Amino acid sequence: LLGDQTSQNDDRVQVEFYVNENTFKERLKLFFIKNQRSSLRIRLFNLSLKLLTCALYVLRVYLEESPPDGETRELIFWVKRRTPVWGIQVTVALISFLETMLITYLSYKGNIWEQIFQMSFILEMINTVPFIITIFHYPLRNIFVPVFLNCWLAKCALENMINDLNRAIQRTHSAMFNQVLILICTLLCLVFTGACGIQHLERAGKHLSLFKSFYFCIVTFSTVGYGDVTPQIWPSQLLVVFLICVALVVLPLQFEELAYLWMERQKSGGNYSRHRAQTEKHVVLCVSSLKIDLLMDFLNEFYAHPRLQDYYVVILCPTEIDIQVRRILQIPLWSQRVIYLQGSALKDQDLMRDHQTILRAWAVKDFAPNCPLYVQILKPENKFHVKFADHVVCEEEFKYAMLALNCVCPATSTLVTLLVHTSRGQEGQMSPEQWQRTYGRCSGNEVYHINLADSKFFGEYDGKSFTYAAFHAHKKCGVCLIGVKREDNKSILLNPGPRHIMAAADTCYYINITKEENSNVTFKEEEKHSKGMSVSGLYDAPSRGLPVHSIIASMGTVAIDLQNPDPPEDTSKLAPPTENGGGGGSRRPSIAPVLEIADSSAILPCDMLTNGSFVKGYPPNSPYIGSSPTLCHLLPQKASFCCLRLDRGCTHSSFEDAKAYGFKNKLIIVSAETAGNGLYNFIVPLRAYYRPRKELNPIVLLLDYPPDNHFLEAICCFPMVYFMAGTIDNLDNLLQCGIIYADNLVVVDKESTMSAEEDYMADAKTIVNVQTMFRLFPSLSIITELTHPSNMRFMQFRAKDCYSLALSKLEKIERDKGSNLAFMFRLPFAAGRVFSISMLDTLLYQSFVKDYMIPIARLLLGLDTTPGSGYLCVMKVTEEDLWIRTYGRLFQKLCSSSAEIPIGIYRTESHMFSTSESEVSINVEAGTEPRSSGEHRPSGDSWKEKTAHRNSTTSEQPEHTLLRRKSKQWARRLSRKTPKPASRAERISQQRLSLYRRSERQELSELVKNRMKHLGLPTVGYDEMNDHQNTLSYVLINPPPDTQLELNDIVYIIRSDPLAHMPDETPVGPAPGTRNQQEFGTKTRDETHL
Repeated sequence: LLGDQTSQNDDRVQVEFYVNENTFKERLKLFFIKNQRSSLRIRLFNLSLKLLTCALYVLRVYLEESPPDGETRELIFWVKRRTPVWGIQVTVALISFLETMLITYLSYKGNIWEQIFQMSFILEMINTVPFIITIFHYPLRNIFVPVFLNCWLAKCALENMINDLNRAIQRTHSAMFNQVLILICTLLCLVFTGACGIQHLERAGKHLSLFKSFYFCIVTFSTVGYGDVTPQIWPSQLLVVFLICVALVVLPLQFEELAYLWMERQKSGGNYSRHRAQTEKHVVLCVSSLKIDLLMDFLNEFYAHPRLQDYYVVILCPTEIDIQVRRILQIPLWSQRVIYLQGSALKDQDLMRDHQTILRAWAVKDFAPNCPLYVQILKPENKFHVKFADHVVCEEEFKYAMLALNCVCPATSTLVTLLVHTSRGQEGQMSPEQWQRTYGRCSGNEVYHINLADSKFFGEYDGKSFTYAAFHAHKKCGVCLIGVKREDNKSILLNPGPRHIMAAADTCYYINITKEENSNVTFKEEEKHSKGMSVSGLYDAPSRGLPVHSIIASMGTVAIDLQNPDPPEDTSKLAPPTENGGGGGSRRPSIAPVLEIADSSAILPCDMLTNGSFVKGYPPNSPYIGSSPTLCHLLPQKASFCCLRLDRGCTHSSFEDAKAYGFKNKLIIVSAETAGNGLYNFIVPLRAYYRPRKELNPIVLLLDYPPDNHFLEAICCFPMVYFMAGTIDNLDNLLQCGIIYADNLVVVDKESTMSAEEDYMADAKTIVNVQTMFRLFPSLSIITELTHPSNMRFMQFRAKDCYSLALSKLEKIERDKGSNLAFMFRLPFAAGRVFSISMLDTLLYQSFVKDYMIPIARLLLGLDTTPGSGYLCVMKVTEEDLWIRTYGRLFQKLCSSSAEIPIGIYRTESHMFSTSESEVSINVEAGTEPRSSGEHRPSGDSWKEKTAHRNSTTSEQPEHTLLRRKSKQWARRLSRKTPKPASRAERISQQRLSLYRRSERQELSELVKNRMKHLGLPTVGYDEMNDHQNTLSYVLINPPPDTQLELNDIVYIIRSDPLAHMPDETPVGPAPGTRNQQEFGTKTRDETHL
């Protein structure tokens, strides 16, 4: 073995590997041609030589004396060249000749004639060989050499130098720049060649100077042709003809190429240089495709904030710029601030949308690690890929959570959409409709933040409880304090409850029409001193035994009587006291004050943590990575997959339809194409631990395609969650899944419809199916997701609906005024019956200025649960609750009894919709009140009547009859409507319309009942006459404290975390007689009494 190894070592040879051939020619070729940087230096040197030769020619002409009169042939072929100039020209020519021969030798590829007959080689020989000959033959020293032709060689050298420069620095300049440079060089070469040639030839004629020749060329090429300078001899005239022919051929080709590049640049947008990027503040928007709606939403929302006015927006899109987008970007308002670039953060491949977004995010993070990154993705399972981003919005998470809350908290989608849009609250103020003015004014409320120590709204509440600060800030300034964040804690807490003591370093989050920095807050200190005590002293007075007769709110509209400040014995949070302060029926019921420091005995307990057939815990199986853990109602044992199928019996259950299950609460039906992971976020908010067990609604998933076992494993632990294979365009499927026992039907936009040929037709099938269900089941609340918000005008479509036509005119007016929410007055949106995920695009835009908007939205929707943070729920105002009268008094009652913070009202009003031109209920263009039978006069009269009652309800007017009535009688009187009597013709028209609708309803009712009989389903419960066609609903965010409460108002409240009030030692059991106030819309549930 050793011998063999030695023999092998002896056979080894040394081999050297070279990158190029180790020859002298290859080394020269590497230096002069292949190496980018060295060849760039050679070309720059060559350009300098050519420009030097042109300069020497001009110098020779300038130094030459005027030629004497002589033979024409001598003046054309011979010149007077001084010796120093001749010496320099010979030296330059010799260097150029040697360089040209060397480059030709190195570029030789086997065909010598191809090298010789190149135009550049011929021009080099013409301009260098004669000078070299003069070295050996002195008499030829003054021979004329057309050195000015070197300008064309300089032009070629400049083009090659630019190409080498682009290769050397690995960056391409704009093709437009290169083409413009070539065009300018071509023009200069033509003019310089013509001027020098004509000047030389005219030495035998008029003896033109070089300047006059230049002047003649400019006048000729510009087609002006004054005629004051003209060539006299035929050689110069022939040269002019030749130059004009060349210009007519070369220049149009150059201009055509320039025009083509300009058009292509218009399609691909502009450019944004590195120098501008380093000196200007800018934001890069990366999108796969840019639509006009997306662009306008982004620009309006982005530039709505004053601190962003100096930013540039650079749009990076891989597709060509759309015609409509180009027109928008040509508007002066946007043309100076928006730059469109056709390109991408990476090379686009055939990937799905989320995959493209993830790769773009990775590319940006790799290129600029310190750049703040805002990412919006579609699927929740892709969140963990971009968790490094500063802010992430998952569309499906927000969409399903918002649709789920719409079922238990009506119009949550509208509430959140209005909160995340920038508005000044000026929408609809010119409308004669009272509801539009109120709705538009309240829509201007947004979420802002401020440090407690720097705030005039909340600064005086340092050391007081959160509930105390929220109530008094709302009473004094009309702001709604919803959350707080400790200095040492990164988590935002919504309504942490009265046990949270405000500190100077706390960050306060509040809802208001504008931020405090833009508000002029003035406190009337003299009024406080004239009363002899501060505001806090007024509320401390009862504890010191001082008599307090009344407190007048600083808003001047709410009178609060505090004869009996102790908490009432009644377990109902808003029920009136049994006695009225010892004054019989002459005084209004009193409301307990909101204490500065929490009193545990004053907070009414709840039954949310009672034990029952369900257990509370965290779902054991999450369908995707990155879902936030939420404490939920769970089954003691997981249900079998066969038991989750609603329409089929199994060995564990024989039920085959919703009626057989005997649900106590109304159903929530969700129609979707597939059971995606996002659908999990629809179930979790409806099964959260803070939802009362007795109010859990059964959930039925109506899916086009059956779910896989992975999804069933995730939902089998939740109580009363079922699925069924079917579609909403099949009446049998709807009846089997129990649609007649449902309160809410949620229709999720299907991904297969998004690929429609015409963009806005993607919602066509969904809209038609929803319209069919709207006619078949008029009492059903249908919540629909659309791809395009503009299609909401087709929801619940009625032919000849003049009211919708008037709303369309109002929408156009608001859009012309620059409103970011022109569609807000559409009835389906105002009522929360329609939702589009594009409405939440502004959530990501606002996070650029308000980094807290995404966490607050997730807390409101139940996507995140932070210990100590509250949750969104609702309560319904009944007839017995109208004794409170105003929203401000309701705010105090909730804060003092249950430490809950109201943030808005969902109001439903009766409305007669007109169907003829003579019955238009609103006239947007006119400023006067309408005078028709279909107008909204009842609501307006009721409003005026209630305003009159409000202005007269003070303790100084005991003679007013309403104050001496009992609460129920007073409520009935307040809620009574007095409509204007209609004329005879209008009554006949209404009767005919009602007969037509009744006959149509009867036909549809027979159709539904026949199908139910065919399926073996009982027809009891199908109520075809109960509908909501003559009502309209809208959301009032943070209304003024003097806003009158109306019957059936639904109040949005943020309830504090029940677990935060539980002592660690012993669990809280159910309190006897405790009632719950999150009630809405079902007869089987217990109504909440305030």
